Amino acid sequence: MKFRTEIEVAPWAEPIGYSQRIVSLGSCFATNIAQRLHDRKFNVTSSPTGILFNPASIAAAVRDMVEGRIVTPEELILLNDNYVSYRFHSSVSGATPEATAEHMNETLRAGGEAIKQADLMIVTLGTAWVYRLRSTGVVVANCHKQPAAEFRRELLSTEEIIEAIEAILSLTHCRLVLTLSPVRHIGEGVEDNSLSKSLLRVAIAEVMHRHPKRVTYFPSYEIMMDDLRDYRFYASDLVHPSEMAVDYIAEKFFDAALSAEAKELMSKVVDITRAANHRPSNPRSEQHRAFCQRQIEAIDRLTGVDLSEERGYFERMLQINL
Repeated sequence: MKFRTEIEVAPWAEPIGYSQRIVSLGSCFATNIAQRLHDRKFNVTSSPTGILFNPASIAAAVRDMVEGRIVTPEELILLNDNYVSYRFHSSVSGATPEATAEHMNETLRAGGEAIKQADLMIVTLGTAWVYRLRSTGVVVANCHKQPAAEFRRELLSTEEIIEAIEAILSLTHCRLVLTLSPVRHIGEGVEDNSLSKSLLRVAIAEVMHRHPKRVTYFPSYEIMMDDLRDYRFYASDLVHPSEMAVDYIAEKFFDAALSAEAKELMSKVVDITRAANHRPSNPRSEQHRAFCQRQIEAIDRLTGVDLSEERGYFERMLQINL
């Protein structure tokens, strides 16, 4: 008997290798995937402007980064003793407007360089609902808990979502992997969340139809909704996927997206990073010294991946034993 609808994701025609440079943008899931890629030593840049939920804001952020648009101290707002921007998530902030603008501009510059050099961009769309600042008519990336009267809530049409994704494609040369966030935006209401996700999915399908060789879809949303539909796979808020669920979806991603060579190398990288995270009961023992020496030798046998941090750790542990 089968008790689950397990979703099989077909291997990509052009899989990812360790030599490729990756940028991940969008909702929380984009950050989660980027973190797992980073932990496995892939060359990945994650959400330079912070978590972004709607396609219009993601496209605007890409344009800001690629075209070198700057943030001025005058456009920042004060929130809980920190300065923030309507173009950034609240996680990107600072104590003074001048320092904050400088930090944001450096973030945009670095993000722009990463995008220009990227071979692959992962974009996770979270919602089709947007909030437009009444004073300027601009869609904000985050409302920063400002009074609701300052914004106009709107639902992007399928055409507007397609336009935003097309804008991202026009600003980059890399392949694009689109995903639909498995996080339900309950704050918008269950019915409005369903409507939003449907519009996003239809828009993604149309973009894939227009650019079949350049755009790929990964079904993170479908895996969460159908394969992992039990609430035991959710965090305590019953909205976000649990760590176990994100790990499961990430495994599906790696199985489909990575080349055979990358999977083999990743397995060895994971073994070494786990070894580096192991804390011995007696770091001065001869047994641990031999263990560290074996890890350094294993690192020396690997090419195409940066394990300098782990090598440095094992070398320091050997110094303890002198």
